Amino acid sequence: MGITLHASFLPYDDPEACAVFYRDLLGFEVRGGVGDDGTRWITVGPVGQPETSLVLRPPAAEPGVTAAERRTIAEMMAKGTYAGVLLATDDLDGVFARLRAGNAEIAQDPTEQAHGVRDCAVRDPAGNLIRIQERR
Repeated sequence: MGITLHASFLPYDDPEACAVFYRDLLGFEVRGGVGDDGTRWITVGPVGQPETSLVLRPPAAEPGVTAAERRTIAEMMAKGTYAGVLLATDDLDGVFARLRAGNAEIAQDPTEQAHGVRDCAVRDPAGNLIRIQERR
């Protein structure tokens, strides 16, 4: 029995800004969206990998989230400590140049890490930390 990663969820506070970031700066395709302006979910993913997606969703859309928890989530998103994802590319320098040219918030330039990977980090418009690792 095999298990694959199908989708992961990231919160957003501005659906249009996040869609532009993932589509125009990372080159993902927008695969769909459901809901209305208050609870819109947007599915994006890498071109040529239809089995793997990111679902961008409003963080307070989950049932049972209290007002205090919503405030905490908003504070953590603003600091960039609420959610993140690790991506990989064969062209880290090219992707990083596109992100910089697109005015993405740079958290770390491409760096050779002590644990043997070369990566960089940016924040999407919602503050999510996006680390991008170079495939070797």
